[in-house]
Amino acid sequence: MKKQTLLTIGLATLLASATHASQEQLARSIGDAHLEATRTSEQLKATLGAINALTKQTKGDLRPTYNAYCSEVAKTESAATYTKTRSQWMASDGRQYFKDWQNTVNGIANESLRKKSQKRLDAVQKSYDKVEASFQLAGEKFKPLLSDLGDIQKALAADVTPGGVKAIKSTVRSANWNHQYVDKAINSALKEMDKMEKALSPEAK
Repeated sequence: MKKQTLLTIGLATLLASATHASQEQLARSIGDAHLEATRTSEQLKATLGAINALTKQTKGDLRPTYNAYCSEVAKTESAATYTKTRSQWMASDGRQYFKDWQNTVNGIANESLRKKSQKRLDAVQKSYDKVEASFQLAGEKFKPLLSDLGDIQKALAADVTPGGVKAIKSTVRSANWNHQYVDKAINSALKEMDKMEKALSPEAK
């Protein structure tokens, strides 16, 4: 009996340790994803600002403004790749964390406490699921927008002229319109990540 009790205590300690470790890992992943998403959001605004400046330019050499836009497109593509990677890491860490947490809750003998712990787990996971859903929506909206930004760059590559700029204006308007939905999805993800960071913080407030 004593051996069995020690084994049970040892297992509980191991589960608690694993959950603590995965909690810290997920918190770091969410923090990193939050930072990358913020950077991507700001970078996207800078890119649209650059192409909008080109469509509004009425005099002078268009080439420097076009080159500035190309530079911003490259930065946006890089930022999008980093954000996608960070969100994938976060998803992996999230799955492990909630798995460990569920195993810990399942091991609680006191029924009342177990139910309360399960309710807490479910609430945090619901918030986390919203983060993932927002990231997924942002990714879906981001693809066609990024494609349009790249196509605009290609269309002007050999035609940086007033006529060439006029030809891409409708696509630029479409890009600005689509950006509203991307920005909304990213802001939604950021808002939920703020909640998650608070939920995972060990600091008493």
